[in-house]
Amino acid sequence: MKEDKNSQVFECRRLKLKELVERFETQRAFSEATGIDVTVISRMLYPEGKAGKRNIGEKAVRQIEDALKLSRGWMDGITQENNNVSFAGFNETAGCYPVISWVSAGAWSEAVEPYHRKSIDRWLETTVDCSENSFWLDVKGDSMTAPAGLSIPEGMVILVDPEVEATNGKLVVAKLESDNEATFKKYVVDAGRKFLKALNPQWPMTEINGNCKIIGVVVDAKIANLP
Repeated sequence: MKEDKNSQVFECRRLKLKELVERFETQRAFSEATGIDVTVISRMLYPEGKAGKRNIGEKAVRQIEDALKLSRGWMDGITQENNNVSFAGFNETAGCYPVISWVSAGAWSEAVEPYHRKSIDRWLETTVDCSENSFWLDVKGDSMTAPAGLSIPEGMVILVDPEVEATNGKLVVAKLESDNEATFKKYVVDAGRKFLKALNPQWPMTEINGNCKIIGVVVDAKIANLP
C-alpha cells in the first residue's frame, strides 16, 4: 500500500515537472533556472517503467520550488492559500497544431489549405497564442545544439508562426533558394547585412541577400517525446 502511495506521489511530481519545463524555451533553460543538471531533468521526466527513470525526491522538489518561488508543496499538488509567496501560474492550452516535414514547411504558407490539415495525423498542443497557420517541426541535426546558453537539440519540436515578423535575434525557419527543404537558424542583422546563424559555434553563418525566404518565427519549443 505504501509503495502505491509513493508511486502516486512520484507521478504527481513528474507531471508537475513536465508542466514547469514546458514554460521554458528549452530543457536547458529550465536547468539553468533551477540548478538541476539537464540530464537529471530528462530522467525525471521519463514515464514509469522506462529504463533510467529517476524519481523526484524531497531535495529536488524543494530545490525546484525555491528556485521558481513556488509555494512549498506545489510539486505535490498541495495548495497553500495563506502562503504569502505565490506562483504566477500557467497559461491554459492555447491550441493544437500539426507536425509537418521540413520539405512541406517550405511551401506551407503558399498553399490555399496547407497540406490538407485533416489528413495530418500528428498534432501537438501549445500554451502560446499564435496564428491558425502555425505548425510544428521536428528538430534534426546538431546545428542548434549549443555548448552553453540557449540550445535546441535534436529530439525537440519547434512551433513556427508564419505571421510573426522576423527581427534581429529571433529564431526562424527559412528556405534558401538553393535548398530543397527549410532550415532552422537564428536571424541576425548586422550593419544592414542579414545572416542565418546556428547556435552551434562549429557551424558557419550564412549571409542572405534576396536568396532566402523567412517562413516563420519559432514561438515555442519542447521535448518531443514527453508523454
